[in-house]
Amino acid sequence: MLRILCIDDHQVVREGVRKIFEEKGVSVEIGEASTAAEALRPISQKQWDIVVLDISLGGKSGLDLLKEIRILQPRLPVLIFSMHSEEVYARRAINAGARGYITKGSSSEELYAAINKIVRGGRYISAALAEKIVFAADGDRHPHESLSPREYEVMLLIARGVSNKEIAERLGIDSRTVTTHRRRLLDKMNLQTDADLNEYARVNELLN
Repeated sequence: MLRILCIDDHQVVREGVRKIFEEKGVSVEIGEASTAAEALRPISQKQWDIVVLDISLGGKSGLDLLKEIRILQPRLPVLIFSMHSEEVYARRAINAGARGYITKGSSSEELYAAINKIVRGGRYISAALAEKIVFAADGDRHPHESLSPREYEVMLLIARGVSNKEIAERLGIDSRTVTTHRRRLLDKMNLQTDADLNEYARVNELLN
């Protein structure tokens, strides 16, 4: 039996993963968690073949949780399954220890293939992304790649014109923490205003 822990704040996604394998006639046990906090117990107390993890979780980023998984279960493979494009998050996720990255716009067949490949010990990213990772030189790094996962989330939300109060509510953090993240990310990126962030994100196609 294949044991999959699906960590996503949308029940339809968790049920969808189950349905994909059931339709293939594969015996599968699906563990479910909607937040990073909920996920820690099954990660610590039970053996899984793979974790399918979303990035956008209330209260804590999936990339932050990925780091905790690497500490708790270093050999447990993680596939990031996100609505964000590969261009935005994939390299960051792979560098943090994920064994693969796939977007929620992918077909069910591709998700099935990605999970099976990783469970067998492989990795899964698109050919286009693999080429960029292999041939990207250190000098090609963009300023936003120096941000922490949480700073990156805040940066994208600010660039989309979301208010500090709404960012705090979406991420489950204090508004003062949002202000701190904003100040730090502007410093790291050598930018001055929210308008600068919006222009940077637009030019680098981070808002697609």
